[in-house]
Amino acid sequence: MVKLNPNGTRFVTLPNGYHLWTQTQGRGQIRLMTLHGGPGGTNEVFENFAQELAPYGVRVTRYDQLGSFFSDQPDFSDPANQKRFLNIDYFVDEVENVRQQLGIDHFYLLGQSWGGVLAIEYALKYGEHLKGLILSSMIDNLDEYLVNINKIREKMFSPEDVAYMQQVEARHAFDDAKYQALVNELGEHYLHHAADPQPRHLISTLATPVYHHFQGDNEFVMVGALKNWDRRADIHRITVPTYLTFGGHETMPLTAAERMAKTIPHATLHVTPNAGHGQMLDNPTDYFSHLGQWLTQTDAKPPLSAN
Repeated sequence: MVKLNPNGTRFVTLPNGYHLWTQTQGRGQIRLMTLHGGPGGTNEVFENFAQELAPYGVRVTRYDQLGSFFSDQPDFSDPANQKRFLNIDYFVDEVENVRQQLGIDHFYLLGQSWGGVLAIEYALKYGEHLKGLILSSMIDNLDEYLVNINKIREKMFSPEDVAYMQQVEARHAFDDAKYQALVNELGEHYLHHAADPQPRHLISTLATPVYHHFQGDNEFVMVGALKNWDRRADIHRITVPTYLTFGGHETMPLTAAERMAKTIPHATLHVTPNAGHGQMLDNPTDYFSHLGQWLTQTDAKPPLSAN
């Protein structure tokens, strides 16, 4: 009988027959699972989580969602696959399938950006398996995000550049060189906000069919399936301890984060200074020290009553 190391890399086979890349690292009693952003991004933003959280006794599991770079990639040009997989319900149930396959229970779930959407939905549907929830740079609706991202655009760029971008978007000419340069400038200031924060590849690792379906062409063009996602009326039903962490120089509106901290019954809000949307890359010292402290303090407390 083959025995696998409980830590390390393994592929899990989902009930639908597809395979997902997973990796578990670290030692300790605190179990943390991470959900990457995008949509269609990769797990690589979490590569050092086990190392950084080792002083706090945290064991970290990360994986690539279906369609993402290291996992199986269905043919999303097939309408049947689009209907079957490109919806929030599928990806939430995928989290539960991964949890079951890896034998994880009573764990902490961390969602970054799009992963935060899935984490909120998981907490509402499968909250009995959670000891705590961590939302990293994600609010509970997209309306407030869209208002904020366009305010950022108006502040960053001249009226002429904003008008130019809007004209390009009206024509759907998203490969326009000047437009792409302006979008990249947003990324350097608000998404990354550090000199060289991103994992590097020689080719793009973004699952563009997934990103385009849910998001649109870029951060300004929210025309995809996520556009109307809104859980403001429901987040009060999240009863597990919840840690909200946002960058101080963030694409997500901090006013929404403050509202969430007041609405979710057992929530703690932290703002990472000198950091954008990718806080863990921009200011890792602050990000990991506060996250680790919250995890250990929360885990040491008796479980909250279901009532």
